[in-house]
Amino acid sequence: MRIAYITSGAAGMFCGSCMHDNTLAAELQRQGHDAILIPTYTPVRTDEDNVSHGRVFFGGINVFLQQKFAFFRKTPGWLDRFLDFNWLLNFLSRFAGSTQASQLGDLTISMLQGELGNQAKEIDKLVDWLASDIKPDVVVLSNVLIGGMTRRLRDRLKVPVVATLQGDDVFLEMLPEDCRNQAIDLINEHSQDMQGFIATSRYYADFMSGYLRIPRGRIDVVYPGLNLKGHVPRTSRNDVPAIGYFARICPEKGLHNLVDAYIRLRRMRDAPRCMLRVSGWLGQAQKDYFAEQWAKLQAADLLTDVKYAESPDLASKLSFLQSLDVLSLPTTYHEPKGLYILEAWANGIPVVQPAHGTFPELIEASGGGLLVAPSDPAALADTLRHLLNHPEEGRRLGENGRRAVEDRFTAAEMARATLRVLERHVSQ
Repeated sequence: MRIAYITSGAAGMFCGSCMHDNTLAAELQRQGHDAILIPTYTPVRTDEDNVSHGRVFFGGINVFLQQKFAFFRKTPGWLDRFLDFNWLLNFLSRFAGSTQASQLGDLTISMLQGELGNQAKEIDKLVDWLASDIKPDVVVLSNVLIGGMTRRLRDRLKVPVVATLQGDDVFLEMLPEDCRNQAIDLINEHSQDMQGFIATSRYYADFMSGYLRIPRGRIDVVYPGLNLKGHVPRTSRNDVPAIGYFARICPEKGLHNLVDAYIRLRRMRDAPRCMLRVSGWLGQAQKDYFAEQWAKLQAADLLTDVKYAESPDLASKLSFLQSLDVLSLPTTYHEPKGLYILEAWANGIPVVQPAHGTFPELIEASGGGLLVAPSDPAALADTLRHLLNHPEEGRRLGENGRRAVEDRFTAAEMARATLRVLERHVSQ
């Protein structure tokens, strides 16, 4: 099957959706399918081999300039191509991390207006290229926020368009209310032209069905999967146990909840001494937030037992995960994927997670961790203390998680399940 998989670059940061899409495309290729991962906005960044196409469509510079200045909606192709060069997009991505979704309301609406929006010529470039060079059997959109092109894709290519649901509400919720409501209306309108949807968990399928007013029966569930190369269960334990955080540094991922729980934990008389290890991508917009967490740890006189490692490459990530005794990401938002949970399990590390989002169904499916009340540092501290005081239970949970990843959450199984959905839509 020839699959055109259109993904969205994340302005130079490590993004769970980009990594999911890259892993899926690579595995589809390994299984013999002609899967083309097509980046939009900026190049894709991933810590595995990057299989995305070298050309970026809807280049972030062009999209922005076309929104702000009518002149750029009619510029010649040579100028557009210059502004879409990967080196230039990557360079300017360094400064994009400070741009908040709340500032992008008008641009979001314009993109969702498709051929009626200010970026209409960008749609034509992509659709023309797909029609002449790729000729796909199916088009997959990595999110519904780029769904403004759906009607043009279907009219020109005469193939099904399927959209993945894997975190769109996080961006939409940061928009001003009037923009958010208009965006949801436009997404719902485009959904009529889409053949179907793929969500990354049952929770997210149920939630987005109501949020976007899409019939639940139109949404299939395909869980994320990992390429397990390099992931091995750790064979030794730390003399001083380590609690870990591995994700983007931001409030919605809940670092502040973990820091508050760690400070409480260290004040408990019956809790062992333990380390806190933190790693993940830190954007310019979140540096003040990060400094606030470090200030709390300093005030509690705990910084000597806390380590931070910058967003690592694959080898550094694996080394980091294997240095942990338990992972906890006490998110404030309801996680639709949970890739970092699967990565911890792939290394035999148990997890302690809030009882919302995809976490309950992942832990129910694996037996690889414990659930706590959301946004409750005291409950989190109690549960972490329990695991640290009962290391044999932590080892058992970590082994459960490892077996579940090997059985159910591999890249190969994700690709097979995705293909079953796509083949059904193509045959209709």
